[in-house]
Amino acid sequence: MDEKILAVQRMQDCIAAHLSQRITLCDLADAAGYSPFYCARIFKELTGLAPAEYIRRLRLSRSALRLRDEGCRVIDAAYDTGYNSVDGYQRAFHHAFGCNPCEYARSPVPLPLFIPYGVKFRTLWKERKTMNHVANVFLQIIDKPARKVIIKRGKTAKEYWTYCKEVGCDVWGVLTSMKSLCGEPVCLWLPEQYRQPDTSEYVQGVEVAADYADIIPDGFDIIELPAAKYLMFQGEPFREEDYCEAIEAVQASMARYTPAVIGYAWDDANPRIQLEPRGERGYIELKAIKPL
Repeated sequence: MDEKILAVQRMQDCIAAHLSQRITLCDLADAAGYSPFYCARIFKELTGLAPAEYIRRLRLSRSALRLRDEGCRVIDAAYDTGYNSVDGYQRAFHHAFGCNPCEYARSPVPLPLFIPYGVKFRTLWKERKTMNHVANVFLQIIDKPARKVIIKRGKTAKEYWTYCKEVGCDVWGVLTSMKSLCGEPVCLWLPEQYRQPDTSEYVQGVEVAADYADIIPDGFDIIELPAAKYLMFQGEPFREEDYCEAIEAVQASMARYTPAVIGYAWDDANPRIQLEPRGERGYIELKAIKPL
């Protein structure tokens, strides 16, 4: 992999590890192993943002989640985010998200949170490797309740990378800002009955209660799903650089598995579900099943 990409990834990792602390360009240069001037240039080239702006956006987004989930006071969020005054924090929050943090804390709405995608992952996907070992995959039956899913449709996408090209990767930030029944956004492969003409099979969304009647962000749709049983496939924890292999291992296991051995058949009337690939827990997909 290009050393420039790895250097920027090291800077991103440094920011993630020390986000609550003061981070200087010299700190990032030490992590990357290059001069501050060169680091600033390649960071903006590959992420589209100067390091200071990247850190600011990430801190504001993390503070929004604290306001939503932890009952954090605005004054604490302001100082923890690195602002010297509440006024400065409020202006920055409003500029980033279009609402006042005090109002947001009282009544959270969907926000375009900043998601810090690692620059090396795009390259890793292009350099997909053949699996060279057999991985363990854990299986579990999961009951999903009747629910609604707020989704963003693409055009022709059948997988993540094409979807991102069609709708942009910022969708995940909006979905992350919304409380989910399962605690996180989901990706879905929609059966035909849930698709609209000239829209994608693969979508991203957030599961909400069946009686949800709150805000639906502009450009999003909402679908209703019935209660269903799912078979969850969960792979081994993996290193970030091995995430393509981790996905392939789980998907290969799903393709080989016959649910009849436990008294079920695949239920193609319900969407297949993908969770965010996170190395510490292993890659996870869920596929609907029904009794034989």
